[in-house]
Amino acid sequence: MAITINDLTTHGFAGEVSGIDITQPLTPAQAAELEAGMDRFGVLVYHDQHLTDEQQKAFSRNFGNLEQTAGGNITKAADRRLDPEMADVSNLDVDHKPLERDDRRRLFNLGNQLWHSDSSFRAIPAKYSILSGRIVVDTGGNTEFADMRAAYDALDARTKAEIEDLVCEHSLIFSRGTLGFTELSEDEKRMFTPVRQRLVRTHPVTGRKSLYLSSHIGTIVGWPMPEARAFIRDLAEHATQRQFTYSHKWRQWDLVMWDNRVTMHRVRRFDDTQVRDMRRTTVAGDSMTAEQLAA
Repeated sequence: MAITINDLTTHGFAGEVSGIDITQPLTPAQAAELEAGMDRFGVLVYHDQHLTDEQQKAFSRNFGNLEQTAGGNITKAADRRLDPEMADVSNLDVDHKPLERDDRRRLFNLGNQLWHSDSSFRAIPAKYSILSGRIVVDTGGNTEFADMRAAYDALDARTKAEIEDLVCEHSLIFSRGTLGFTELSEDEKRMFTPVRQRLVRTHPVTGRKSLYLSSHIGTIVGWPMPEARAFIRDLAEHATQRQFTYSHKWRQWDLVMWDNRVTMHRVRRFDDTQVRDMRRTTVAGDSMTAEQLAA
């Protein structure tokens, strides 16, 4: 059966893939076809993919090396449910039970409800995120995506010129601080040292420009912080208008992959007393977007 990708949106942003079982090894031609689909859409949805963790990792490696999860959360090694190549974006503890309402890990993970780009807080940010819905909730919990290419295209010429060479500082300290999560250990503060990212990115294959926004942004290099945050807020409001977004309603065993270089995303609120088991692999990026501060 041939691979087909049907547009789920009106402007070629999210595509629904059929004609392939990704629990099985891909041929080079299949992997190339799916990567071309990512270059075109930015978000691809696969239904009924009953993956194990090892199968998900094997599928993800078709597109590059896997990013390690260390440095992107506050969960201690003894409390991890998954191995270091799997990001646990569930609401579960090591015993597979929902975290208590005041659990520090749960409060930290509420940052996923803010618009963000995965791993923009790393010096070399992520390429793809690949999320498997092992157990989903009936109500809420949608994942929303914003097309940062279309958002860039819709800016006026003056704004495009103003932002072309701007560089921002990204850190989990900034996104979690937005929610009032400010009590970090000295080790955590060092782990979340801000990194610099360009505000405008150019896709290495398509050549299209996009905004590179995230709740992890704390300031613009060379700007007063209040002015920078107000400006980034305005750009984010522009980029997340309805015409630029796609909302995914999860079904069990859905797998959604997205290109962090051209999208933002967020999860919507859900009943945290219900089990929601979501497992993400992340394909590592291969280059910095801007010169970094010396450690």
